[in-house]
Amino acid sequence: MRRAVGQHAAGVRAVVDPDPEAALLGGGDVREMAARLDIRPTKKWGQNFVTDPNTVRRIVRAARLQPDDVVLEVGPGLGSLTLALLPHVRRVIAVEIDAVLAEQLPRTVSERLPQFADRLDVVLADAMRIDDLPDQPTALVANLPYNVAVPVVLHLLSAFASLRTVLVMVQKEVAERLAATPGGRVYGVPSVKARWYCDVEYAGNIGTSVFWPVPHVESGLVRMTRRPTPVSTSGRAATFAVIDAAFGQRRKMLRRSLDGIVDDAIFARAGVAAEARPESLDLDAWDRLTDAVAAGSR
Repeated sequence: MRRAVGQHAAGVRAVVDPDPEAALLGGGDVREMAARLDIRPTKKWGQNFVTDPNTVRRIVRAARLQPDDVVLEVGPGLGSLTLALLPHVRRVIAVEIDAVLAEQLPRTVSERLPQFADRLDVVLADAMRIDDLPDQPTALVANLPYNVAVPVVLHLLSAFASLRTVLVMVQKEVAERLAATPGGRVYGVPSVKARWYCDVEYAGNIGTSVFWPVPHVESGLVRMTRRPTPVSTSGRAATFAVIDAAFGQRRKMLRRSLDGIVDDAIFARAGVAAEARPESLDLDAWDRLTDAVAAGSR
């Protein structure tokens, strides 16, 4: 591994480790690497590479990581965030769907931060299909492709019970939906399902100028902290099925959106008003309603 050459106070030249701060990628680095690898960012995989070191520093701070964390990073791209993460945690497992990028990432880390190269594992895979990794991840930190952000987060929270915290950068509209509370304008299916697993909070805005290519929409940060599994006799799959059915006819009363699934007796048993609208119910109400449906079918 290449190492930078420095100077001791006594004037003797010695090999020293590169400065982690100086190793971060800027806009020129990102464009040079993309050109050298003949990479053209694709909409299919939602590739918008971060070009601003201050943004990745901010993400690492917002993630509130611990030195013993094993970070799962989805879509590391050219390594902007990976380089910022490695000095702060025990291990980074980077899941990348693009074979060219997956092959390049270890080289980039070895060249720019050789002292942390042994902390990196790269997995060539679709994040929506993984259920096994080289280590049990404790934190998910990622700049997620806009078009698959919600299903990726929900899948990983389901697949890896070891995940304690999540800090993701997603499209601002998606971030607002994930963090929305009952009764809010954008409260919906992602809001409720995320809360099955975690406490969720909006953690800040990210402008468009920190990406290449520049996206047409702003981004937002979402922080999630694992919470105890809800007490529900029906379980997650059954609860999610009722949520999906109810929000399938958003803004309609539950009596109408759940017609054929829930009758007045079930609403009464659950303590949920049949005239309520899906966006007004919190997770506890969805659990009670699902359990009442299950009890009514026995």
